[in-house]
Amino acid sequence: MIQKPPPRHRGIYLLPNLFTTGAMFAGFYAITAAINGRFETAAIALFIAMVLDGLDGRVARLTNTQSEFGVQYDSLSDMVSFGAAPAIVMYLWTLSTMGQAGLFAAFVHMAGGALRLARFNTQVEVADKRYFQGLPSPAAAAILAGGLWFCIENGYDVENIKYLVLITTTVTGLLMVSNFRYSSFKEIDFKNKVPFLAAIITMLAIGFVMAQPQRMLFIISVAYAASGPIVTLVLRKRKLQSRKN
Repeated sequence: MIQKPPPRHRGIYLLPNLFTTGAMFAGFYAITAAINGRFETAAIALFIAMVLDGLDGRVARLTNTQSEFGVQYDSLSDMVSFGAAPAIVMYLWTLSTMGQAGLFAAFVHMAGGALRLARFNTQVEVADKRYFQGLPSPAAAAILAGGLWFCIENGYDVENIKYLVLITTTVTGLLMVSNFRYSSFKEIDFKNKVPFLAAIITMLAIGFVMAQPQRMLFIISVAYAASGPIVTLVLRKRKLQSRKN
C-alpha cells in the first residue's frame, strides 16, 4: 500500500517575519524621510533596519522557526533596506548635484547589494560559515548612513565633501561584490559563560557607543569594511605557508 506524503503546510512563521517586515519598513521609511529632506532621520531609520535584520535570523533559530520562505523574504527585505534605500538616500542628500556621476555611484551601490545577495543565496550551502564573501550589505549601508549622520551632527557643508561621498558610495558597492572575506562572528557562542571582566568591558563599550552613536557607528562600520582585505591577506599568507611546509 502506497503511503501518501504528509500534507504540506502553506502557512508561514509569524514571529521572525515580523522582524523582517519591520526592517523593510525602516528602509522604506528612510527613503520617505530623505524625500522630505529629513536626512538625519533617514540615517537613524537605516540603523534601526540593521538591528531588526540582525534579530530576525536569531529569533528564527531560537524558536526553531527557520524556513525557506523566511530566507527569501529576508533577502528581499535586505535589498530594500540596504541596497535601494541607502543609494536613494545618498543620491537625494548630495549625489543628485553631481549629474551622471552621482547617479552612477548610487546605482553601483544598489547593484552591488543585489549581486551580493544573489551570490550569497546561491552559495549559502557550500560557503564557509565563519566568513562572508564580500562586504555584507548591512555593513555597507552602515558606512553610508553613519557617514551621513556624522556629517550632519558636525555641520559639514555637503558641497565640500560631495566627492568623498561619491567615492564612498561607489566603493561600498564594489566591496559587496568583492572576494574579500569578512568575519561572520558566527563562531561566537553567546550561551557560554564569560569572565566578569568581559561583561564589564562589553557594558562600557555599549555605553561608549550610545554616548556618541553617530561617531562610533561610523568608525565601527569603516573598521569592519577595512578588515576584509586584511583578513583575506592573512588567510592567503597562511595558505601559502602551509603549502611550503
